[in-house]
Amino acid sequence: MTVLIKNGRIVTAADDYNADIFIGGETVSLIGRNLEIDADHVIDATGKLVIPGGVDPHTHLEMPFGGTTTSDTFETGTRAAAFGGTTTIVDFAIQTKGTSTLEALDSWHGKAAGRTAIDYGFHMVITDMPEERLPEMRRLSDEGVTSYKLFMAYPGVLLSDDGTIFRAMRKAGEDGTLVCMHAENGIVIDELVKIALSEGHIEPKYHALTRPTRLEAEGAHRALAIAEVARAPVYLVHLSCFDALEQLRMAQARGVMAHAETCPQYLLLDVDCYDEPGFDGAKYVLTPPLREKWNQAELWGGLRTSALDVISTDHCPFCMRDQKALGRDDFSQIPNGGPGVENRMSLIYHRGVNHGNISLNRFVELTSTSPAKIFGLFPKKGTIAVGSDADIVVFDPDREETISLHNPHTHHMNIDYNAYEGTKVRGFTETVLSRGRVIIDKGNYLGRPGDGAFVKRGPYGGLHASSRAAATSIALSTSGRLGAPGAHR
Repeated sequence: MTVLIKNGRIVTAADDYNADIFIGGETVSLIGRNLEIDADHVIDATGKLVIPGGVDPHTHLEMPFGGTTTSDTFETGTRAAAFGGTTTIVDFAIQTKGTSTLEALDSWHGKAAGRTAIDYGFHMVITDMPEERLPEMRRLSDEGVTSYKLFMAYPGVLLSDDGTIFRAMRKAGEDGTLVCMHAENGIVIDELVKIALSEGHIEPKYHALTRPTRLEAEGAHRALAIAEVARAPVYLVHLSCFDALEQLRMAQARGVMAHAETCPQYLLLDVDCYDEPGFDGAKYVLTPPLREKWNQAELWGGLRTSALDVISTDHCPFCMRDQKALGRDDFSQIPNGGPGVENRMSLIYHRGVNHGNISLNRFVELTSTSPAKIFGLFPKKGTIAVGSDADIVVFDPDREETISLHNPHTHHMNIDYNAYEGTKVRGFTETVLSRGRVIIDKGNYLGRPGDGAFVKRGPYGGLHASSRAAATSIALSTSGRLGAPGAHR
């Protein structure tokens, strides 16, 4: 099918102009003004933004955790992502300790193949990596899995010791791949959890109170230091607070090849959510937890100055009625995670662009271009250019919606609550193309399971370290960061 998008305002990370787009197959064929070409399908984008499809590099679909499994399947989760304007996800395959990472990859391929609405890739969660199995990392890279995730949290389940982290980072640096780090001091957190439970504290808010920002900052500092010694790039996932951001900025100023993402929950929600009546605070039991509200301004500042590169979702949904309820009498048994893959683009456009926190070009960069570059998808994904995949979103900047479980326009995720219930947004996805195929048209799903395909990703494609360090040094010298946060505490 050929598609012609007429009269749109095309916005990428670098450009902003009015033109038409002709798509002759799976890729963009032609961009120009007043194109007069016959096409099977014509989309009038007058008054609309035409942007690259979103790239969400952090989702957890069909993931086993805490005696249950995330409620969104690869079918339901990717369909919900498409409704929200995301056209590519990178999910996490998880190695079982003592087994091959290649076996884990086969297992996750079995879950996803032929079922997704949009394109997808995988990171590999490494739970152990002795010397004799290090060559597996290169074999994963050959299979298009060019990033790995290691944990400093969840002792006995996912936590890796510092030696394993160093080995993996050193190997990744040699191969041109990337290690993603969940940075928290899980050993100390477990001690704090034991203390809280021994004192009779079982409520959801103690999930947050036993995971202080200093322990995220300590994990970030350690991960960044190990990466520096290993001479390897590193990517901090779901950075949630100023304390960790401070460590990131200092490492970047030293020239460490350090990247980080934050998520909508840390930009829009805060620790007061845990005070919702009854057990409702469990909706927000995710890791890291929600933080004090003043951290949000610091994170927006980190996004503006490019200390933070990406806004992902960490979409990890568990239903309240039969999954979160596992921890009703013990907060430490509440499955950690929350939903968000569908609402990311509208939330960040509204709170970021409409509220003046980031520019329109930066919005595209954070939600699409930068993750595509860092994770080896660019320029196939993450931009609108001749030859790039025709992953395109027609976005209505004036449409208003109220995000709610009960609003059929805003909730297609397979979960019984919405973390942003009642939030009003201006800016909404209208039409979505995935590799040239119209899969969402004015709110109607036209696709089918299997439209999406596995994407083999290329090597790490991060920013040049020296230019990054220079930019960060300027940010440090002008932000007043060293003394500013004290007033909030």
